[in-house]
Amino acid sequence: MAQSELDEAGWGEQSRNEPRWPASLAVALAIALYVVLPPQLLVSIGPRWLIPALEAALVVTLTLVSPRRMSAEVTALRVASIVLIALINLANAVSLAELIRALLAGSGPGGRKLVYSSVPIWLTNVLVFALWYWELDRGGPAARLQRHHREPDFLFPQMANPQAARPGWSPKFLDYLYTSFTNATAFSPTDTMPLTA
Repeated sequence: MAQSELDEAGWGEQSRNEPRWPASLAVALAIALYVVLPPQLLVSIGPRWLIPALEAALVVTLTLVSPRRMSAEVTALRVASIVLIALINLANAVSLAELIRALLAGSGPGGRKLVYSSVPIWLTNVLVFALWYWELDRGGPAARLQRHHREPDFLFPQMANPQAARPGWSPKFLDYLYTSFTNATAFSPTDTMPLTA
């Protein structure tokens, strides 16, 4: 699709400012949710402190090096962001597998506690997919700052109906968080339609 067609479709809006703090806050919340899980759900991962320490080290490094997204993102920072999200995703998937194993085996801290433990795992899943969407849509936050960016991966309602949005609207982290929440709740695409794989 040509840039003029993107502009006509309302898809060509570049982000004016892409703060990192909402994503950093989501990572901090994911770390906190991991810490509250019962020890039985963390058996396969190693020492209880290892994953939160790695995640915290990565997010602190990213925040110190780049508190706001720059117009030209450094490849190392992008790789570190993707590694951080993948680490949270992996830890959550392992915790989910341990939860399912404990529920099926009838072992662990008891059914009620295990069911309650599913809440932090589900919430972390919502956060991690919001982070994935935010990091990957249109080539990532730094790419969205460029005038000529990739075609969007999601069709937000504001893109289909530009008159319903403020001028210059572009998706921010909270838009991706909302999309992740509605997809996780409905188990299907909801009001934001995926345009690419």
